[in-house]
Amino acid sequence: MSEFLTSVTTQEEKGAVSRAQFVVSAYLYLGGAILAFVLLSFALYYSGFGNAVVTTLGASQYAWLGILGAFMVVGWLASSIADKAESNTTQIMGLGIYVIAEACIFSPMFAIAAAIMPGAIPVAVVATLLLTAGLTWTAISSKKDFSFMGGMLRVGGMVALGVIVVGVFFGFSLGVWFSAAMILLAGGCILYDTSNILRHYPTDRPAGAALHLFASIALLLWYVLRFVMQFAGDD
Repeated sequence: MSEFLTSVTTQEEKGAVSRAQFVVSAYLYLGGAILAFVLLSFALYYSGFGNAVVTTLGASQYAWLGILGAFMVVGWLASSIADKAESNTTQIMGLGIYVIAEACIFSPMFAIAAAIMPGAIPVAVVATLLLTAGLTWTAISSKKDFSFMGGMLRVGGMVALGVIVVGVFFGFSLGVWFSAAMILLAGGCILYDTSNILRHYPTDRPAGAALHLFASIALLLWYVLRFVMQFAGDD
C-alpha cells in the first residue's frame, strides 16, 4: 500500500495526499462495517431470528431462491446509493442500513450452517478473508487499473440474477457450480472495487467506497459458505 501511494505522490503530491487519506478513511469505514456485521450477526443468531426465518421459509425452493435474488438486489441498491448520494453522511447512513440488511439476510444461512455443518462458517470466513487479502494485494502490487472489468461484472451480475429468476419460476436447484461461478464474480468485484478506490473513486466519499467493497466481500462470503456446504454435502 505504501509503495503504491508513494508512486502516486511522485506524480501529483497534493492529490496523492488526498487520495492516501481517502484510502485510509474508506478502509476504516469498511472495518467498522465488518465489525458491525459480525456483532449484529451474533446478536441475531443468539436471539433466534435466523432459526425463526428458517422455520417460516421451510423447505420451499422458491423462498430460498427468492432470498438469493434479494441478496443481489440489495447489493445493487446499496451500490446505487453509494454512486448517487453526494453527501458522505447520507452514504454513511446507506452503509449502516446495508449492514443491517445483510445481517438479516445472512441470518437464516448462518442458522442452517450452525445446525447441520458448524465447521462451514469458520472455514468460509477464513477463506473469504484470505481471498480478499490476496485480491487486495494483487490490486496494489500489480499497479494495474482494473476498471475495465466494470462492464463485464455488470453483465455477469445480470446473467446471475436471470438464472436465479429462472430457477424461481421453474423450481430447479442452483448447484455447486453456480456457487463456484459466483465466487469468481465476487472476486472480480473485489478486485474492481479495490482498484477503483486506489485510483478513481471520488475522494470526498469514503463511506460510499466502503459500501461498494463491503457489498462485494459480503457476496463472496455468501457464496463461499454455500459452496462449502454444497461441496461437503455432495461427498
